Amino acid sequence: MAAKKKSSAKKYGPKAGKKVEKVMREKKSGTLKSGRSGKKVTSRKQAIAIGLSEARKAGAKVPKKKAAKKSAKKSSKKK
Repeated sequence: MAAKKKSSAKKYGPKAGKKVEKVMREKKSGTLKSGRSGKKVTSRKQAIAIGLSEARKAGAKVPKKKAAKKSAKKSSKKK
């Protein structure tokens, strides 16, 4: 079995890093709000997700979102 070669290309572009950095500063100062609800963001992970989402919209180099897994309920149909 051959070992998998890792890609040496960067996953995130510099523009994406700048967006995340900006969003993290907003979170730290307490001015970062989430989408529709407009509630204050307190989670570090959520802040990063918002930054990457904004970077994606701006056309920065960001990997695609991972597709959500389908629930097991749909696969087992009742007869």
